[in-house]
Amino acid sequence: MNASQVRSRDSQGDIRLGMGQSTLGAVLVAMRGDRIAAVMLDDDADSLRRAAHERFPAAPIVEGDSTMDGAIATVTACIDAPGTQADLPLELNGTAFQQQVWQALRAIPCGTTLTYAELAARIGRPGAVRAVASACAANEMAIIIPCHRVIRSDGSLSGYRWGPARKAQLLARERAWVAHGGTPV
Repeated sequence: MNASQVRSRDSQGDIRLGMGQSTLGAVLVAMRGDRIAAVMLDDDADSLRRAAHERFPAAPIVEGDSTMDGAIATVTACIDAPGTQADLPLELNGTAFQQQVWQALRAIPCGTTLTYAELAARIGRPGAVRAVASACAANEMAIIIPCHRVIRSDGSLSGYRWGPARKAQLLARERAWVAHGGTPV
């Protein structure tokens, strides 16, 4: 999508915001209609509100919508019990390449990591390692599209939109979940 298409999309329909708390901090879920438009993580709820207003500058924003309770509960369950699957309708706005990367990210099993190079090869684009990294960075669906499962070729964590410490915690939880036979730890 180009910038004009994004502005046009963002001005179509209210964005409803719901906030919750997880063991990793504050969680914000943004929805347009019945679809999740973004999932954000931070230590501070006010920072998340500001980020949502920056992300959707042209959309009317409605906060505190109680109809979002189910979506927030599902997202926090995915954080607190790593093997939980989120079957939520998503509003994915990105290029065809980004969407291909995001689909591949969703296929990485819990407790497993891939390098950017392995992910690029998995989608049939072994020379597109940097583009894969950029697509991961453009992901607005924390946890739901698990870009935290992608690491550098040297095994280091690299960046993460919601903080490298949070990425490390997510990966440690997932490894523990797998080690304990798929039970929450």
